[in-house]
Amino acid sequence: MAHAWGYAADNGPDKWAANFPIADGPRQSPIDIVPGNAPFDGGLKPLNLKYDPSTCLDILNNGHSFQVTFVDDNDSSTLKDGPISGTYRLKQFHFHWGACDDKGSEHTVAGTKYPAELHLVHWNTKYPSFGDAASKPDGLAVVGVFLEIGAENASLQKVLDMFGAIKAKGKQTSFTGFDPASLLPGCLDYWTYDGSLTTPPLLESVTWIVCKQSISVSPAQMAQFRSLLFSAEGEKECCMMDNYRPPQPLKGRPVRSSFK
Repeated sequence: MAHAWGYAADNGPDKWAANFPIADGPRQSPIDIVPGNAPFDGGLKPLNLKYDPSTCLDILNNGHSFQVTFVDDNDSSTLKDGPISGTYRLKQFHFHWGACDDKGSEHTVAGTKYPAELHLVHWNTKYPSFGDAASKPDGLAVVGVFLEIGAENASLQKVLDMFGAIKAKGKQTSFTGFDPASLLPGCLDYWTYDGSLTTPPLLESVTWIVCKQSISVSPAQMAQFRSLLFSAEGEKECCMMDNYRPPQPLKGRPVRSSFK
């Protein structure tokens, strides 16, 4: 049976270690990125992201966040280069966000939080499936993008417009033709380090690629994020917010940057 976990006082991140001892492991995520301690590595390649909108499948409220899922049985939507070797296929993207605009991101930069953070999750095709890759040290690569309050984001709005159909936990609906590349910043300079999933089972299988440049989100759009529910239909309504894990100890891991 899966352990119930969430972001409330009784089942939130500070309680996860009881059921998932790896929560105290050597490469847990997220972290606080300190630019002065993240030296430029000339060996890091530019990111090579190729996304095909026709691989976009559906959108789901899983009770912890919402996620947009992609067909991942071919190499139509992939991540190559950067800090990784081989080909990683896009599986899904999701977000983490706060109850207010001064918190919400999982990673922080020199202690500074952003209102929200996008995670594009890819898996290493040298393994037979996403499930198989998720437990391997080099199994996953996640591209993180910070959201910063500013102008309305037209691409993001296409996703938010689907929220009426997935307001409650367990709701899912078709969502096709969306290009996730439209959510990437114009500059793909990044920091990278070896880390983990930021939600249970917290597997230490992620090469993290955190973009330096943020994308914009309007205050009204942030309010739409908070209109989703942690709760299922028929349960007492509980608005989805503060669904982030705080930064974890670095424990000596190197953090590198692709830019000077």
